[in-house]
Amino acid sequence: MRCIKPMGRTGLVRHLPSTAWLAGVVLFSGAVFAGQASEVSFPTADGGTVYAHLYGSGPRGVVLAHGAVFNKESWQPLAEELAANGYYVLVIDFRGYGKSVAGSDPRALYRDVLAGVRYLAREHGVEVDVIGGSMGGGAAAGAAGLSEPGEIRRLILLSGVPIANPQRMQAESILFIASEGEPMVSRVRDQYERAPDPKRLELLPGDAHAQHIFATDQADELTALILEFLSAPVGR
Repeated sequence: MRCIKPMGRTGLVRHLPSTAWLAGVVLFSGAVFAGQASEVSFPTADGGTVYAHLYGSGPRGVVLAHGAVFNKESWQPLAEELAANGYYVLVIDFRGYGKSVAGSDPRALYRDVLAGVRYLAREHGVEVDVIGGSMGGGAAAGAAGLSEPGEIRRLILLSGVPIANPQRMQAESILFIASEGEPMVSRVRDQYERAPDPKRLELLPGDAHAQHIFATDQADELTALILEFLSAPVGR
């Protein structure tokens, strides 16, 4: 049985039966998962270079930012789903992953996200949403805190690593997602409470962390939740 209760002014928390986490880490091969994507590269503000896969086309764009044990190829199923729904999808490798190289600050992952957002806006003239998982969620949140107003449209943080000042994030709407049983959930709740409105919090069954949820029986629900949020009216 599902119980949905409100959190704060705009958020929702789903309480669902727990399932076991699918253990194990898989690093995917670009040769296997490149699909119909094209490889692109672009500079960061601190002199680095980001390599990425670009999928699809359409009136809007999405940047996907991976977790620490993943790479850009790990997003391939979601990237193809988003592309099929009419998005440009830019899937980045962070500095130090694949062929991407750092600029003056090796730790400034948020610069890689901002560079991706600005690449899509500049080269394809689209509004841009951002999805980040774990480490990539922290980088996406940091980018939203330093972005110009309107640069990031929708922001999805999938068990994102906490940032110091979540209240500074700028986005049209923010969705926090985590598994209800994962160790990160209390920090996700704290980030949610401190983030600006409009925002939502969604907790899924089990204890899988971030992109690992895609390897569980919650994968379809997670994908549907992402697609619904990206297309929903502001504040939902």
